[in-house]
Amino acid sequence: MKSPATTRAVVKALGRQHPAAATELRYENPFQLLVATILSAQTTDQRVNSVTPALFARYPDAGALAEADVVELEHLIQSTGFFRQKSRALTGMANGLVDQHDAQVPASLDALVRLPGVGRKTANVVLGHALGVPGLAVDRHVLRVANRIGIARSEDPEVVERQLSAALPPKVWTLTSDTLILHGRRICRPRPLCDRCAVRGDCDFVRQGGGTSLLRASRSTSPPAKTAPGRRTAGTSTPPRRRGSR
Repeated sequence: MKSPATTRAVVKALGRQHPAAATELRYENPFQLLVATILSAQTTDQRVNSVTPALFARYPDAGALAEADVVELEHLIQSTGFFRQKSRALTGMANGLVDQHDAQVPASLDALVRLPGVGRKTANVVLGHALGVPGLAVDRHVLRVANRIGIARSEDPEVVERQLSAALPPKVWTLTSDTLILHGRRICRPRPLCDRCAVRGDCDFVRQGGGTSLLRASRSTSPPAKTAPGRRTAGTSTPPRRRGSR
């Protein structure tokens, strides 16, 4: 695994490549972000954002969500997938807030993860973005990017969270998570775009030849470049014009 100094340099370089990294979930308060993050499992942030306005209008706080009609709640969140499991997670979380925290979202990782349906990733997202508490959320994108580059070495999200947190100051934990997530969505995809990566010179995946083979494969299967109308590319000729044609 790379040294803390190299990890900090890699994160800084990725930050320059993705200067606007932030959560794409829309929310107005910690409760809304907690709900949205639970819904975001196995779906896109865009899909969640299409559902939450009506959901928050119907259930504006933990007290209302705790008393939600299950059928109505499932209908509102159905398009996010796994709606039955998510419905149980949401109502369980809301009841936990009402019973244990006076219906307020606690600013503590330990307290958050004790709520039904709330794992470390969800807790860290809420802490870092809505409560001002440093939190480094590790999702599948962070796992993939960190392990490929070599700034972490584990497929266990909690282990990767500890490794990255140990190498970075707390004040950049949340931004680091957002940056790695965005890099994983745009560049370091399952089939990565290594030629567009700002840290390919420090990447173990590229050093081991993975990026080179993928780059060659993409070039060999890429369609020919389009040319502007009326222009000819090198090596082509215009067919002879028939007499009388226009």
